[in-house]
Amino acid sequence: MTACLLVGGVAVALSGSGFQLHWTHSVEKIEWVEDWQVEPGSLRLTGARVRGSGAGMEPGEGAVLQDGWWTWSTDRRVEELALAASGVTGAGWTLCDGATCKALGETAGQPVLLAPCEP
Repeated sequence: MTACLLVGGVAVALSGSGFQLHWTHSVEKIEWVEDWQVEPGSLRLTGARVRGSGAGMEPGEGAVLQDGWWTWSTDRRVEELALAASGVTGAGWTLCDGATCKALGETAGQPVLLAPCEP
């Protein structure tokens, strides 16, 4: 099943029903990955993992260490997700849908908004 995601106001067809967001923490320089599902009217965070811990990088409740990553499940819904685009962190965000990856927010500008497409 494919899903439609608005990325900065542009509709993007995903190869499945969800996507991953990857980034590196601007201070700690630690990798972080979140797993999201696209649902009617909302985005649902189903899990996350972080390759270490530090300031603002605490693993979530019930996290377990697997292959160097703190991994945990969660269930949080939002109508839209705003990704900061400061341009000063050295990298932006990477959105992957299982088939392709796209860089977002690499240069300074307005936040990149992610939201489910309306049917």
